[in-house]
Amino acid sequence: MSVSRVTRRQFVAGAGLVAASGPTLSRSIANSAEEPFHIVVMDPLAAPLSCPCVKGYAQRDYEVLAKHIGSVLVRPVKVHFGESLPIVLAKKSGGKADLIIGKESVVRLESKQVGLKASPIASLTGKDGSTTMTGWVVVPSSDSAFSIADLGSHKVLFGPPECDEKYKTAIDLFKELGINPGKPVSCHSCSDGATKILDMAKKGEKGATVISSYAAPLLEGCGTIQKGDLKVIGKTDPVPFVVAFVNDQLSPETQKLISAQLVSLKNHPDLVKALETKEGFVPFAAVKKN
Repeated sequence: MSVSRVTRRQFVAGAGLVAASGPTLSRSIANSAEEPFHIVVMDPLAAPLSCPCVKGYAQRDYEVLAKHIGSVLVRPVKVHFGESLPIVLAKKSGGKADLIIGKESVVRLESKQVGLKASPIASLTGKDGSTTMTGWVVVPSSDSAFSIADLGSHKVLFGPPECDEKYKTAIDLFKELGINPGKPVSCHSCSDGATKILDMAKKGEKGATVISSYAAPLLEGCGTIQKGDLKVIGKTDPVPFVVAFVNDQLSPETQKLISAQLVSLKNHPDLVKALETKEGFVPFAAVKKN
């Protein structure tokens, strides 16, 4: 499983250069039939961003989707993979992003950072049909804690601020339960958080971390942790998972065409299989808090 994430300091310079060229981030399809349509994929379950540790999981093939969209638009399509939108724009796509597919909170935050105006149009369903994910609060299986209420003396490791399920929503949950986690301490990946609290336990220290629900199978499948090393003592409210954003600079006609093609993928068995989805994309809708 790919667990590395470029830190904010590492891409500040690149992000600044991209933001300065705002109007050139994308061009309308109407400009030229030969102009490539650029898709930026940040889905953590995309094959290039994950690993084949768990059979049939986290190997989404977006190249198949790109071919489909290219046939509809009658123009070349280029796919750029990366965990950071500023890095992809600065180093891979030449500052262009017509369609961005990734974790909703990450795309939403990072598109603002680089001055790219993009709107969510569709959510990708998982194999279970869900379009959401949650944050799981976990501790070593040997820990005496059985609920978040038991974490008063634990050091809690959250995810990065751009990952709602591991940061904002998780912190809100702690506060609702009357637990003050103090100044949030972040780990850049689920694997880092998991290994750190296991190391803490070996030293007799108490620690808890928040991991993404989709990452749980990969932590064990990739051997980062062993089955039974961790236990779940709480879950956050659901938040949107993988969402497709369309660049607002595209013509309204093009935006509608892309949206229609995404929500019709359920009619293409080969695409459904390639993207490891039950119903393909569905129209984006904000997740209501319970």
